[in-house]
Amino acid sequence: MGDTMDGTKQQRRRGDTRQRIQDVALELFAEQGYEKTSLREIAERLEVTKAALYYHFKTKEEILVGIFEDLSQPMDELVRWGLEQPRSLETKQEIVRRYSAALAGAAPLFRFMQENQATVRELRIGELLKKRTLALKDILVDPEAELTDQVRCASALFTLHAGMFVLQDLEGDPEAKRKASLEVAIDLITQAHQGH
Repeated sequence: MGDTMDGTKQQRRRGDTRQRIQDVALELFAEQGYEKTSLREIAERLEVTKAALYYHFKTKEEILVGIFEDLSQPMDELVRWGLEQPRSLETKQEIVRRYSAALAGAAPLFRFMQENQATVRELRIGELLKKRTLALKDILVDPEAELTDQVRCASALFTLHAGMFVLQDLEGDPEAKRKASLEVAIDLITQAHQGH
């Protein structure tokens, strides 16, 4: 029994190290750009040997893909959840709420993507994100609805994206901007359902 608990504790510790590596790497990528950051610098900032870093990740690309997979997991879960729900207004409003929260959780990754577009294209991270966004759009948009209402539902997602990217330059608290974008997105979804 002691072995099982010890094994779990060891795995959690390994998970924490992996998480720390990803957090520090993302910080460095944001500070000096992806291309200019080396594994050695990541190890130095973490105060570990390069060999210790190597145990978890062999390349910067592996670190970045790991970051992307961890931060995009809530989106995958949301798509799965949405597919199991009735296509009601309440479900769609909840998807928009949860998506807004998932985007907020992934904010460092989105900042990175914006500042390192060539790398994002090269590693095809943008493609994966686009697939997830389109999967959500398919849940929100009723193909039987009027075209204007289909556009409203699709626009709800892009409103949340605008909150992440376009509104960064606006004065004000990021959480207040997120809530304002969410309110507009929910208005769009609600308006699209008024004709039903």
